[in-house]
Amino acid sequence: MPSIRLHTVFSAAAAALLAACSEAPPPAVPEPASAVIQGAELRYPSGHPQLTLLKAVEVRPSTAVAIELPARLIWNEARTQRIYAPLAGRVTAIRADVGQAVKAGSVLASLASPDLGQAQADAARASVDMQLATKTLKRQKELLDAGVLARKEYDQAEADLARAQAEATRTEARTRFYGGGTGVNQQLAITAGINGVVVERNLNPGQELRPDQSGVGVPALFVVSDPTTLWVQIDARESDLGSLKTGANFDLIVPSLNNEKFTGKVVAQADAIDPATRTIKVRGEIANPDRRLKAEMLANARLERHLGGGLVVPSSAIVLRNGQHVVFVQTGPGSFEPHEVKLSWQDSKQAVIARGLEVGDKVIAENTLLLARQFALSQDKAEGDETVAPDKTSAANGAKSGTVATADKKDNVKKP
Repeated sequence: MPSIRLHTVFSAAAAALLAACSEAPPPAVPEPASAVIQGAELRYPSGHPQLTLLKAVEVRPSTAVAIELPARLIWNEARTQRIYAPLAGRVTAIRADVGQAVKAGSVLASLASPDLGQAQADAARASVDMQLATKTLKRQKELLDAGVLARKEYDQAEADLARAQAEATRTEARTRFYGGGTGVNQQLAITAGINGVVVERNLNPGQELRPDQSGVGVPALFVVSDPTTLWVQIDARESDLGSLKTGANFDLIVPSLNNEKFTGKVVAQADAIDPATRTIKVRGEIANPDRRLKAEMLANARLERHLGGGLVVPSSAIVLRNGQHVVFVQTGPGSFEPHEVKLSWQDSKQAVIARGLEVGDKVIAENTLLLARQFALSQDKAEGDETVAPDKTSAANGAKSGTVATADKKDNVKKP
């Protein structure tokens, strides 16, 4: 018996210790009152946490909207030269590198070219043939004057000299075109044709070159350009072409330079639209005297477009509801009403409303999808409550009718 009591005491003590060690359950947090539909409005109770997420902006008239289009900086091709090897050869020396300023005629690299040696030899041979033809014609002239030479032979000598002169002129011009000079040395000089800066070099010492290694898809040996002006390639939509006519100004915003703004001018428009992206290439030109802008930088071209009326709202304020464009207007503290609107223009940042709003209306521009979802849920709940309420009333009426019928039946029972 004492052992049984002692075991009971230990069990009670252990249970008390476990109860003391276990954490008390956290107090239940009351859920906030939900939003409700009243008429055409969605109304939140005061202090509801979703209200802090719904940011409203005021509708303003549309005089002109700022349009931003993707753009890319490229070299000014009117001031750019891509240099390839005109003849086959091996690189013997590289005399210019990226970033180096050069002038027209500056030697960029030297090649040992057997093809140039052949051209130089042809020029030397043609020069010797012309000298011989000149001497022959002189002798034939003396013999003709002495009466010991037929006229036919003299005419043949004249024709030979003319042919020799033409060949000498051709071969000399060819050698001069390649910069071969006089003599046969096979030294081909790759030279710059314009003043500028070497912006690209794709050449290594000892590299073998061929003239067929050129054209589209093959990197140039050297690219020389004047980087003080650059071209801007803008991907424009069909609807924006009216604002991008030749001569129109635009602002270039460069994210990599802390969104610094530069001013450019439209210089050309393409005549074909890309069928995949439905965009058209527009070319602009921008001054770059301090050379801070670099080719292949990504930027945004910003310009103003006059739409002739309407109201401007952020594009984030517009949602699709049952196939219609809808914005939520704040009608009071915690009250929001959906308005169907008609758009006349829209891009990724803003939209122009042709009908459905008034100046001064406040529309929700942040977390609009959250508000639209809450509106749909509250609307479904309200419709469900309306469906259940008539069923309860019918049941109550049926119960009441059954009670009355039972009472009537009871009253109709004849007492013995």
